Amino acid sequence: MVLGTSSGAGKSLMTAALCRVLRRRGERPLPFKGQNMSNNAWVDQAGGEMAYSQALQAWAAGLEPQCAMNPVLLKPQGDSTSELIHLGRSVGLARAEHYYRDWFRPGWAAIRAGLGELQATHPGGRLVLEGAGSPVEVNLQSRDLTNLRLAQYLRARCVLVADIERGGVFAQIVGTLGLLRPVERPLIKGLLINRFRGRRELFDEGRRWLEAHTGVPVLGVMPWLDELFPPEDSLDLLERRGRKGGAELNIAVLQLPSLSNFSDLDPLEAEPTVQLQWVRPGQALGQPDAVVVPGSKQTLRDLAALRSSGLAGQLLAYAAGGGHVFGICGGLQMLGDQLHDPEGLEGHDTPGVAGANPGVRGLGLLPLRTVFGANKALRQVQSEAQWPCPAALEGFELHHGLSHLTSHLSSELGLLPLAQGEGLGWVRRDAAAPGTIAGTYLHGIFDNGPWRRHWLNQLRERQGLPPLGTLQPHHSRQRDALLDRLADAFEAHVDLGPLLR
Repeated sequence: MVLGTSSGAGKSLMTAALCRVLRRRGERPLPFKGQNMSNNAWVDQAGGEMAYSQALQAWAAGLEPQCAMNPVLLKPQGDSTSELIHLGRSVGLARAEHYYRDWFRPGWAAIRAGLGELQATHPGGRLVLEGAGSPVEVNLQSRDLTNLRLAQYLRARCVLVADIERGGVFAQIVGTLGLLRPVERPLIKGLLINRFRGRRELFDEGRRWLEAHTGVPVLGVMPWLDELFPPEDSLDLLERRGRKGGAELNIAVLQLPSLSNFSDLDPLEAEPTVQLQWVRPGQALGQPDAVVVPGSKQTLRDLAALRSSGLAGQLLAYAAGGGHVFGICGGLQMLGDQLHDPEGLEGHDTPGVAGANPGVRGLGLLPLRTVFGANKALRQVQSEAQWPCPAALEGFELHHGLSHLTSHLSSELGLLPLAQGEGLGWVRRDAAAPGTIAGTYLHGIFDNGPWRRHWLNQLRERQGLPPLGTLQPHHSRQRDALLDRLADAFEAHVDLGPLLR
C-alpha cells in the first residue's frame, strides 16, 4: 500500500510506477483505491464510472480499467455535497457532515465487494493499494475507509511517501508516524522521499537521520522528473506555469470552478508546439488562437460564474470576432441556447438554476437545447469524425443532460455534425466570419492523434504556419512511454526489497 503524508505527495504516480515495475518482473499487479474524491473520471467497458487515476494505474499494470479498482468515488459539486458512486453507479448525494453516519457501512461493503470482484477477475494477482490524503487525520481515523483500516484488513505492507519539494519533509514523516496507533505502526515497512532536486548524496545525512530516528528504512529518494505527468487533481493544474520554448499556438482553457475531466487536455499539453493557458473567471481572456470550454460537474453554476465574472462576455466578443471555440461535455452545453433543469440536478440554491423553471439562457453560440435528467450517459464510444476530417474516433460519454438542435436551418447556419452517431457533437461555421464554434460530448477526443492534428492544423493555417504531420498514434502510446520512463526512474532509485519480502 502506498500512503502519503498529505494530499499531493505523489501517491497516485508512485502507485502507477510500482504497478509498471511489478509487471516488468512478471507479476500481475492489481491497482486499487477504496475511496477517491475526484471529478476527473473514466468510464470502463461495462459503463461504470471510476477515478481517472485508477485507470492510469491499470494501464501501468497492463490491465483494462474496471470500476472495481475504485469502488467508492466521491464527485464534489460544491456546498459540501458530493455525488456518490459505488461500484461504478451513482447511488445518491452525500453531505460532508452526514457522510460517515449515512455512508460508512455501505462504503465499506462496496470496498469489500470491489476487492472480491477484482481478485476473482485476476486470480493470483498482487494488490497494489493507494491511500487517500493523510492516514492520520485524527478526527477521522476511527471512520477511515481507505487508508489503514484497509491496510490492516489486508495485512498490507505500507510505504509512506513524502514530498520534499513542498518543504518540511522531516516533520511530515515524523509527525505522521507519531500519530499512528501502536497496532498500525508495524504496517509501515519503508519511507519514500519524492520530488528531490539536485544530487541524491546531498540527502544522505537526512536519510541516515530518518532511519535512526524512526527505525523505518528509507527505500529511496525519487528525483524531480522533468516530465509532464497527468495531474493527480485539479489543484496540480495551478502548478503548471511553465512556458514552452517552441510553442507556436496559444490555446486558452477556461478553468471552471467545477472543472471536471481535465485529463481531456493532456494530449494538447503534450504537443510541443502548443501552449495551454488556463484562464479563471476574473482573468482576461486575451486573443488566443482557440478557446476550449472543458467539462463541468455543475454546468449551470459554472455558466453563472462565467457571466458574473465577465468572462462570458469576453468569450462572446472573441467568438464574434472570428475566434475558434470548442466545448467538451458541459462546455458544449454552455455554448447552446437553452439549458433546462426540471429536477434540480444542478443544485437547489443557485439563483435561476434549479427547480421547475423555464430554463437558463446559454451562451447562444450553438442552436442547442439541453435538458438535464436523472439518467446519466455512461458508455465508451467508437465513431467516425466528419469534421475537420474523416478520422476514427474513440472516447467515452459521461454526462447528465441530452442536447438537441433548436434550429432546422442547418445549411444557412453552416451547421454540421462533428461525428457519426446521434448527438455526439456539432460544428458551426459562419460564412460571414472566419471563426468556428464546435463542441462534443466525447471525452478523450484529443487523444485521437490524426483528429487532434487536423484540428490544430486549422489553427495553424490561420496563422500562416506549416501543417503538422497527421499520422499520429493514439495518445495512449505517448502515455505508455511516459509510464515506462516513470518506472525506469523508480527502479533506479527505489529498493523494493522490504516491501516484497
